Amino acid sequence: MAKHIIVGMSGGVDSSVTALLLRDQGYKVQCLFMKNWEEETDECPSEQDYKDALIACDTLGLPLHSVNFAKEYRDNVFDYFLKEYKAGRTPNPDVLCNREIKFKVFLDYALDLGAEKIATGHYAQIRKSKDIYHLIKGSDRNKDQSYFLYLLGQKELSKSLFPIGDITKYEVRKIAANAGLNTSDKKDSTGICFIGERDFKEFLQRYLPAMPGDIITNTGKIAGSHDGLMYYTLGQRKGIGVGGGHGEKEAPWYVIEKDLENNQLIIGQGHDHPKLFKSTLLADQLHWISSVPKEGAHLTAKIRYRQSDQDCVLESVSANQVSVSFTQPQFAITPGQSVVFYNGDECLGGGIIR
Repeated sequence: MAKHIIVGMSGGVDSSVTALLLRDQGYKVQCLFMKNWEEETDECPSEQDYKDALIACDTLGLPLHSVNFAKEYRDNVFDYFLKEYKAGRTPNPDVLCNREIKFKVFLDYALDLGAEKIATGHYAQIRKSKDIYHLIKGSDRNKDQSYFLYLLGQKELSKSLFPIGDITKYEVRKIAANAGLNTSDKKDSTGICFIGERDFKEFLQRYLPAMPGDIITNTGKIAGSHDGLMYYTLGQRKGIGVGGGHGEKEAPWYVIEKDLENNQLIIGQGHDHPKLFKSTLLADQLHWISSVPKEGAHLTAKIRYRQSDQDCVLESVSANQVSVSFTQPQFAITPGQSVVFYNGDECLGGGIIR
């Protein structure tokens, strides 16, 4: 008897092809659309995504169910997102959404419905060796999403499938087009799902009140005022509102520090400003997928998505913290973001940069 799989449908091409491949492999497939955000805007068009998912499922001859996880999303992802921004950090809600919603609430929901596993359109791979599950990078290195999945554990990996993890985005679109799927040329969604394409600062201002303060150059001069430190991130260049004329040269200004105690935004001139580069970081809230790396381990790491792998050494590893030293200085290591570790193609886990 074919295994019962429930596919998380987003209304995009990746999940559509995921469902198609599993159906053609003989699985008993049902599809489920998750609504994780109540607000309906042009920038976050969940209604259109649902319609696209419905048309795709109709083409595939598969049933589509819809479930509202907006409360769980707000309680477990969005509230944390706001709390981190209020504390002056820059969180990554997509990482938390995977752990709390897609591979927890959705997974439990699917298992309660009688599914043996869930499947999503992530560009990553799962390999099993001696009863241990390993998270491997997707074959399409331009689309690899293992960075966003580092919080998954043995239970989640054992109950999940990533059918498009071993093919490229080009092949995915080609498969969709050959199958006559409406999503074959649909544009990929970008940004955080509840913000979408809209202005980020404008969105945050609806939830976090403005806390104006001074913008200070690294030489101590007042160069302007800011509306709140939560609206800026380390390494930011655009939107500071300070022209090149405040310095000795015409180079653009960058955020190099956030002084929370004095509510000051510290800026420095030029992309190569020394305060923008650091060779070490400290991370906590650690999660390891299969085993804890040893102190002194030579690995690679990413401090942001789409960054190329950076050579590093784990200087110290405890239950709660890891100290990391990079071979090359890193640009704008940002508190609140995730550092994710790799041994070759295998994603080992990671933590939150402090």
